[in-house]
Amino acid sequence: MKSSKTDYRGGEARLLATRNLELVVTTSVGPRVVSLRSTAGRAGNLFFQFPRDEQRANGYLLRGGHRLWHSPEDIVRTYQPDDDPPAVKLLPRGVALTQPTEPRTGLQKAMKLELTDDRTVKVTHALTNHGLWPVETAVWALTMFRGGGYGVLPLLPKGSHAAGDLLPTYSFVPWSYTDLALSLWDLHRDFVGIDVPKAKQAQKFGITNYPGWAAYWLRGTTFVKHAPVIAGATYPDFGCAFETFTNGEMIEFETLSPLVKLPPGRSVTHVEYWGVLDGLPKPDRDAAFTKALAPAVKAWLKKIR
Repeated sequence: MKSSKTDYRGGEARLLATRNLELVVTTSVGPRVVSLRSTAGRAGNLFFQFPRDEQRANGYLLRGGHRLWHSPEDIVRTYQPDDDPPAVKLLPRGVALTQPTEPRTGLQKAMKLELTDDRTVKVTHALTNHGLWPVETAVWALTMFRGGGYGVLPLLPKGSHAAGDLLPTYSFVPWSYTDLALSLWDLHRDFVGIDVPKAKQAQKFGITNYPGWAAYWLRGTTFVKHAPVIAGATYPDFGCAFETFTNGEMIEFETLSPLVKLPPGRSVTHVEYWGVLDGLPKPDRDAAFTKALAPAVKAWLKKIR
């Protein structure tokens, strides 16, 4: 693993690299991961970036890439700016970044990135309550990808009514502006596909239980995001462990920790693993999912567990 200083839009940043992937994390603002690319792929930076003249959303610069928020979403609490430099600690295989405590919430965000092998990034997110009273919240990890690709949300294995599988195993959670009749939602037996170029308006969709991974394919490179679902835990947003948002220009993959009542002085963490796989076919057909994507992800998951 290589680590070096770099520049991002005139501010300080850190480049972390292996033989197969490169990522850039800001150190002058954030913490944010603003770039992730396969060194062998044709896709370039998989992460979406807003233009330099981006307008603030409720006082917050979305910027793009990967960020850490706290859920449930609130117009004030969620959109606290992260414009100040985080504390930076270099690690043997990565970097740890800790944001100053948010004055209006008492919460402090931290993110640790570790390159555990040539194709895998372990991302540890943490929220610490420095306020005077408990806060009910969940860690919310959001990754914004460039449009033009195809997202895959795998479903749990099918059961059998004849075998006595009588109870539900997951729920779909649409937002008020979600239209499931739109062609961007590509429903299959074993997965929900998201055909991003077909999204002409904002759409958001969540699921309460799933195999714990989702994938985004762009120009031959596949990004896999893995965060285990904790059985029996209470998640935000009617129980969502995973959510996705798209407007056609970009797509977000969002994982969440269970809701906790976080006392003063305590922290909650949430871990994701990111994998970058090259050469897989676009997974918009059942055969491409079952014979290529799912086996490749299974092999990757076996390595990180």
